Amino acid sequence: MRILIVEDEQRLAAVIAEGLRDQGMAVDVCHDGTDALAKVELGDYDVLVLDRDLPGRSGDEVCAELAGRPEPPMILMLTALSGIDDRVDGLTLGADDYLGKPFSFAELTLRVKALGRRRGAHGVTLVRGDLTMDTLRRTVLRAGRPVALTAKEFTVLRLLLAADGAVLSHEQLLERAWDENADPFTNTVRVTVNRLRRKLGPPDLIETLVGAGYRIAR
Repeated sequence: MRILIVEDEQRLAAVIAEGLRDQGMAVDVCHDGTDALAKVELGDYDVLVLDRDLPGRSGDEVCAELAGRPEPPMILMLTALSGIDDRVDGLTLGADDYLGKPFSFAELTLRVKALGRRRGAHGVTLVRGDLTMDTLRRTVLRAGRPVALTAKEFTVLRLLLAADGAVLSHEQLLERAWDENADPFTNTVRVTVNRLRRKLGPPDLIETLVGAGYRIAR
């Protein structure tokens, strides 16, 4: 999952982001509502963890605007305003869940994961040759053989399959499968692709285009 934390308390935002990254999620952070809307325009986020009391555009404004868009991210409001009326107001604005401060990080993680599952509940099956991926059940078969993948390997393979033969650059894969803080000079994409090749076995489905990126062979 790709998560956007929108929280003006920078220390809290950093702690939440670090914890969710430890759970294998790609996490970006911003500290005001105007920046949040700009990031959503550029990034395909599964879940927003959104504070209500933000500088710039308020969390309520951000929530209402995003809820009116086609295929918006799931929104978890995270706020000190935790009374029943506050919860009703937040959910009425279009939030999908509501968690008051202070909170248990374990509960936050479970709620984020549940929202991610809800957003992906429609699922799709991606097929290329003898390779089949079920994005809902998170299974991969190669010639009928189950292939066990890590979360990052699964995400990279899903991105390549969904591109339908188009080339994805190192930078595109790094941004979509990890997050915007990933080191652009790291070799993590190459290492992950090489692991995928080994696990998928021959014949090799992933093509490397020197200087351009990777694609799934037709």
